[in-house]
Amino acid sequence: MSTAEATATAQARAPGSRIKSSSPRQIPVVGVVTEDEEAQGVFKPMDLNHVIKLLEETGKDDLEEKQLKSVKKMVQCYQNGLPLRDLAQIFKILNLCAGKIKKQPHFIEPAYNILKLCGLPFLKKKVSDEITYAEDTANSIALLGDLMIIPSSELRIQICKCIIDIYHAEPPKKHITGYQQASSSYKIKMAEVGGLAKTMVQSLVLVENQLVEKLWVLKTLQHLSASEVNCTLMVKAQAASGICAHLNDPDPSGQLLFRSSEILWNLLEKSSKEEIIQQLSNLECLLALKKAFKNLFTRGLSHYDRQLRNDILVITTIISQNPGAPMIECGFTRDLILFATFNEVKSQNPLVKGLKFSNSYEDFELKKLLFNIIVTFCKDLSTIQLLIDGKVILALFTYVKKPEKHKIVEWSAAQYEELQLHAIATLSSVAPFLIDEYMLYQGNAHVLAFLEWCDSEDSFFSHGNSFHGTGGRGNKFAQMRYSLRLLRAMVYLEHETINKDLCEKRAIQQLIGIFKNTISKYNDKEEAILLEIQSDILLILSGLCEHHIPRKEIFGTEGVDIILHVMKTDPKKLQSGLGYNVLLFSTLDSIWCCILGCYPSEDYFLEKEGIFLLLDLMALNQKKFCNLILGIMVEFCDNPKTAAHVNAWRGKKDQTAASLLIKLWRKEEKDLGVKRDKHGKIVDTKKPLFTSFQEEQKITPLPANCPTIAVMDVAENIRAKIYAVLGKLDFENLPGLSAEDFVTLCIIHRYLDFKVQATHKQRELANKSWENFLARTSNVKTLKKAKRLQEKGIESSRYSEHPPNAIFHRTDIKGLNTTVPSGGVVTVESTPARLVGGPLADTDIALKKLPIRGGALQRVKALKTVNEPEKSIPT
Repeated sequence: MSTAEATATAQARAPGSRIKSSSPRQIPVVGVVTEDEEAQGVFKPMDLNHVIKLLEETGKDDLEEKQLKSVKKMVQCYQNGLPLRDLAQIFKILNLCAGKIKKQPHFIEPAYNILKLCGLPFLKKKVSDEITYAEDTANSIALLGDLMIIPSSELRIQICKCIIDIYHAEPPKKHITGYQQASSSYKIKMAEVGGLAKTMVQSLVLVENQLVEKLWVLKTLQHLSASEVNCTLMVKAQAASGICAHLNDPDPSGQLLFRSSEILWNLLEKSSKEEIIQQLSNLECLLALKKAFKNLFTRGLSHYDRQLRNDILVITTIISQNPGAPMIECGFTRDLILFATFNEVKSQNPLVKGLKFSNSYEDFELKKLLFNIIVTFCKDLSTIQLLIDGKVILALFTYVKKPEKHKIVEWSAAQYEELQLHAIATLSSVAPFLIDEYMLYQGNAHVLAFLEWCDSEDSFFSHGNSFHGTGGRGNKFAQMRYSLRLLRAMVYLEHETINKDLCEKRAIQQLIGIFKNTISKYNDKEEAILLEIQSDILLILSGLCEHHIPRKEIFGTEGVDIILHVMKTDPKKLQSGLGYNVLLFSTLDSIWCCILGCYPSEDYFLEKEGIFLLLDLMALNQKKFCNLILGIMVEFCDNPKTAAHVNAWRGKKDQTAASLLIKLWRKEEKDLGVKRDKHGKIVDTKKPLFTSFQEEQKITPLPANCPTIAVMDVAENIRAKIYAVLGKLDFENLPGLSAEDFVTLCIIHRYLDFKVQATHKQRELANKSWENFLARTSNVKTLKKAKRLQEKGIESSRYSEHPPNAIFHRTDIKGLNTTVPSGGVVTVESTPARLVGGPLADTDIALKKLPIRGGALQRVKALKTVNEPEKSIPT
């Protein structure tokens, strides 16, 4: 088949059909367009330069008619798409037509028709055309935004339609042989490169008073904001503040508010959130958001209105994270607190009179969003009084109670459970800032009563929905988990009124009982949640008992038993990732806070082999536990019964406690880079404890309230604690030590001496300085030598060349026989007693008029008081 026959066959077949070959393999037929075929009308050639030249001409009578005719012919030529190679010329023609509209209104129609072409596919003849004509394409598309300045509603709307078509590319109306459609993402990318989004934002000012045009521009920006690049350009053009400020402009259709909120959402998601928040954190934008939200909250009835209301609240919540946003000044904070609490705390405010929540999904989401924004508000101390006035704590505590059957009207059982958990989680954030309110509404009593219900055998089938209800299906673990979080947050404030009130309400005994019940209710499915509950209970008990011996006594043997139970956990579970590590840390903290210092509890802990369990944990060789365990061991060793338990312990391969401690010392020194030989002996006798970290550490100035590096060294590494434990064991009669252990033990024994190596060095330097001073004062040769060295040092510190016209001052004094440089401190001897009369003399000389004499003041007999008549003093 010839080339011409193949082309004819390709033209004859229907678009999209395939040519079947008689051979087994199907070979694709590639159509080649010749100049003859173009002449026949497949794609009519057009001299665009002639059209441009014609449009640029002026002054002829029939010129307008010719120009309009040539543009119309061009439009007909490109009905199936715009080749990339012709794009720059076509858009130049469009620009020329647009420029004539003001004086020649007839050019509106051709400009409109060319704009319609711009929505058609872009065509490429070669694969490389997309790269070759990329700059022309980007500049051409960017021109669309510039043309919005034309005061023609018809053209502006068509420009918007054209841009929207970029994001909804359609296949060409007719297949043109030899051309392919440019990739769907090509036009979008070129729109980004050309900066179209920025000019479209700027065009909002031009259509501010034309609602239809404004809605088309917003629809265009809605499509453009789907791209991160465009969002960045829009942010630079202040799109967020410009759009938000006009949210409430008159619009019967409701599209303005919907499209504006969608654009704001996209900007927040796809560009710098901080920049968007900054643009929206002004009084004008917040007043607009406030008005829109209030209208939708009080008057919005449709599903669409409620969705839009929630979207605006989310945007507001994000803005409220900025402390500089004038949320309080515009009254938005007060209104949102009212909306969040009016259902629980009855209000006479006309804004919420007659309002009720339905159990629709949108209202349910709104309630949770209002809880969220309260958490944001409490981080700003200036809103605390508003939260108090709004009785937020009272409103939230209405959920901290046992669900009453047949009493839930607004919400379904599943919804109420989720709101209950959300409210308790909100209390954990808000209550620590409102301590007085928490105590006023008996917060501790509410929480402890709710915990009692959580721990009871009362039949309750929770739904376990949502993030807060995770793992709580069919049980009350989720409610217990969040109640304990609230209690932990309050105890950690270390507010004595709160902690005392809890202890008076028997919280310690109740929490120990709950812990025991969680052991009996162990469930593999909820293992992680149970571990978190147990950890929180131990942390609360630690916070209550620390520094209070009577409370430690209440903790007593029952509390020690639950600690011992945790310490007997299989060590393999520590690597499970479920939370056993956290529980063990909480347990060690409880030993420190709830047992140490209370001798009956200490003795019981020892009797139950608690020291053995601590040493077993330390033998696991996990550094994260060793430091804390050693600290506990140091305190326990104050108890005279502890030493026998330590010496009696045996680990794997009959390892003793002393051997374990010495082994940990060696490992610590190896990690720190301390220099030791193969037998463990000291290599650098001048710096026996010096670490590689200290060697690399540079001298850095620290504030007065910051601990020094030396103090941090003792606090962070475990050598000081090992020294303290072995010191309590007297460093003698330690069983199970090898020869290397004895060498290391000697170093440990001299730990304190080695730590003050620096003190000895300073003393040596001081002694040497004194010896040098004595040598200079008793030996002339030494004095002259020191003088020469001093002069040499002074000379070497001077500039070799002096600037012209500079005044040179000598720093040395001729004939001065001293080699001690003068310092910044001058010692002045006291005035001799013969001049002031001794310590018992009348020193109130400020009330006396003393005669002026040369030299120092001297005591005289004749004195006159101030109240005597003044006499003129001769000059």
